[in-house]
Amino acid sequence: MSLYELIKRLMDIVGATLGIILFSPLLIGGAIWVKIVSPEGPILADIKDRVGKDKKPFKMFKLRSMVPNGYDFLKNNYPEIHKKYMENSYKLNANEDPRLLKGARIIRKLSIDEMPQFFNVLIGNMSIVGPRAYYFYEIDEQLEKYPEARPYLEDALKVKPGITGLWQVSGRSEIGFMDRVKLDAKYAKTKSIWFDLLLILKTPLVVISGKGAL
Repeated sequence: MSLYELIKRLMDIVGATLGIILFSPLLIGGAIWVKIVSPEGPILADIKDRVGKDKKPFKMFKLRSMVPNGYDFLKNNYPEIHKKYMENSYKLNANEDPRLLKGARIIRKLSIDEMPQFFNVLIGNMSIVGPRAYYFYEIDEQLEKYPEARPYLEDALKVKPGITGLWQVSGRSEIGFMDRVKLDAKYAKTKSIWFDLLLILKTPLVVISGKGAL
């Protein structure tokens, strides 16, 4: 383990521990909110495995902000919106997404649904700072459209995905796939604790503004 990796891991452990302590009221409040507005489903989102460092699969923890089995719900009940969802790289504006629970827009805008990922950081399959975790199917389908993205993606997957990162503070959903992988590759090659600290400092403003949140 390099000095950079050692320092980064120590930062992750300290940062995740502090995050869980500081944001525990929001985490607990968010869990209670899920059970009140959607008691029939689990508290955590039942989502497909994400791609971790070196392409290893892992389960990313996230508060559920949609109806149970959201994909099937959209496909079976709103075929036109589902078609748009597929054509738009699995993204929908919150104002037109029928899967969202009551109050989910606020939860997502403030990134409260992302806070359980502090536990991913403690486990070690995520970092405080890193590229946003990709889905396996997302990679396969996007590489068919953008084969030129492959070398950038290979670089991006050499590091742990993060709760925040260069893509996350640069516009999130407002950024297309090709630009996203370029940002992720740039971050993976930088390997700078100072750059990590800068991205952490930028994150609160992005969260408060809700820029790029779906």
